[in-house]
Amino acid sequence: MTLDQFVQQFAEQFDETPANQFTPSTDYKSLEEWGSLTTLGVITMVDAEMGKRITGSNLLACTTIEELYNFIQRI
Repeated sequence: MTLDQFVQQFAEQFDETPANQFTPSTDYKSLEEWGSLTTLGVITMVDAEMGKRITGSNLLACTTIEELYNFIQRI
């Protein structure tokens, strides 16, 4: 999965935040809609689409979508 595809998949986990607000440099934890449900959605998406397992702690350790993507690529 490319970074652009990851950003698109990441954005799909949000119901109310417009997709155009998501870029590789988006600080996803600062988004109003970020919370436990979106956290679970992202964890599930990474498992289903990338075949990798991450935790809520991994999400909290990263700041931007690109940082998270790079982390996932390394595991």
